[in-house]
Amino acid sequence: MSRKKKRDLTLENIKLLTAGAKGVAIGKTEEGKTVMVTGAIPGDIVNVRVKKAKSKYYEGEAIEVLEKSPYRVEPKCIHFGTCGGCKWQNMSYEKQLDFKQEEVYNNIKRIGGIDDFETVPILGSEEQYFYRNKMEFSFSNARWLTQYEISSEENFGSKDALGFHIPGMWSKILDLKECFLQEDPSNAIRLAVKEYGVNTGLDFFDVRNQEGFLRTLMMRQNSKGEWMVLFQLYREEKENREKLFEFLLEKFPQIKTLVYAINPKQNDSIYDLNINVYFGEGYLMEEMDGLQFKIGPKSFFQTNYKQALELYRKTLEFADLKGDEVVYDLYTGTGTIAQYVARNAKQVIGIESVQEAIDAAIEHAALNGLTNTTFYCGDMKDIFNDEFMASHPKADVLITDPPRDGMHQKVVEQILKLSPEKVVYVSCNSATQARDLALMKDHYTLVKILPVDMFPQTHHVENIALLIKK
Repeated sequence: MSRKKKRDLTLENIKLLTAGAKGVAIGKTEEGKTVMVTGAIPGDIVNVRVKKAKSKYYEGEAIEVLEKSPYRVEPKCIHFGTCGGCKWQNMSYEKQLDFKQEEVYNNIKRIGGIDDFETVPILGSEEQYFYRNKMEFSFSNARWLTQYEISSEENFGSKDALGFHIPGMWSKILDLKECFLQEDPSNAIRLAVKEYGVNTGLDFFDVRNQEGFLRTLMMRQNSKGEWMVLFQLYREEKENREKLFEFLLEKFPQIKTLVYAINPKQNDSIYDLNINVYFGEGYLMEEMDGLQFKIGPKSFFQTNYKQALELYRKTLEFADLKGDEVVYDLYTGTGTIAQYVARNAKQVIGIESVQEAIDAAIEHAALNGLTNTTFYCGDMKDIFNDEFMASHPKADVLITDPPRDGMHQKVVEQILKLSPEKVVYVSCNSATQARDLALMKDHYTLVKILPVDMFPQTHHVENIALLIKK
């Protein structure tokens, strides 16, 4: 097949049967070849433009829906399909949960090579919209234009935008009119900032030429309805900055603290920036079942607060602590899980690679009066070694919550050496979790798994696994 023919290849009447990794819908050709399709959902019958043709499968995008899936629902958001988030907003929530549970189960069986375990029904999120407590938006002086706008002779007014990056287009920002991820006044604050900036002639950031004034906007809220607003400004314009901040504080009394950073760098990362407090204390307080946490602009904290609390409760339930156990918490982050289980354990030892997170964990433990937690900072595969185990009490229970890549093989080997009676493995990627479980299955029995939906309207799913030493 020539390159041109490959590029122009269209597959017709493809029935999409199930969901696959990263939320693609999967079907088969008449010859039985797998087709992975974006822009459609399981149950649809579609025509597909092939983007990649391999010997065993095709990758493509739906260009026409011939027959709609029975699982389809009307998306709530006018930006659905453009902004790149909430990709499953056109699928019923019940079916989202079904596909998430199926993905986790299949990964454990196929990748992990484990058959005999209990699957606890997936824990759905009580809130399917407005569940995030942190959102970040970007300013741009050259908003993304629709094909209609590009071809039209009309003048569509200001090119300034405040919203999300268009997927795959680093310099293009979608000007958001609405978003269903963070509760009000998130939308109201964002729209007010945009309107104020346009009306007063403030310079929105020019990402190509690296110039301008307004760069990014981040908003956080806690469960008490208190808000933090963080601006990144490319340069200091004191008078303009103060007028903007006073406008916001007067209009939105929910803002408990307003902070800003001057960022002339090539990237938007805040972790190496100085944060200036304009109003309030520079942080919010959050409470989780009696524990207090201080949430600052740079804090690592679960973005779905209510569902994170359910995740921690279930983790504690799986650990089934009696009060006399030594617990290791690997990839402890800011020590949230460590502190959550510490009230039911003799001692908790947390390890994490990010120093700021460990500093926060120590601060929170002191804030909560916990004297049985100890935290260590270092790369997990380097610090969690024979010497560490020899100088610390043996773990009865080990909890691990690694990043998407899962655990380094050296870390798995150390867990097997440590040989705790029980392992509770919390994962945001069941494929890498299954890979790690396969390395442990000769020594541990997988008793049960519990998928947890932290991010409705997306394909992402967490999973908790309980392992008992053989």
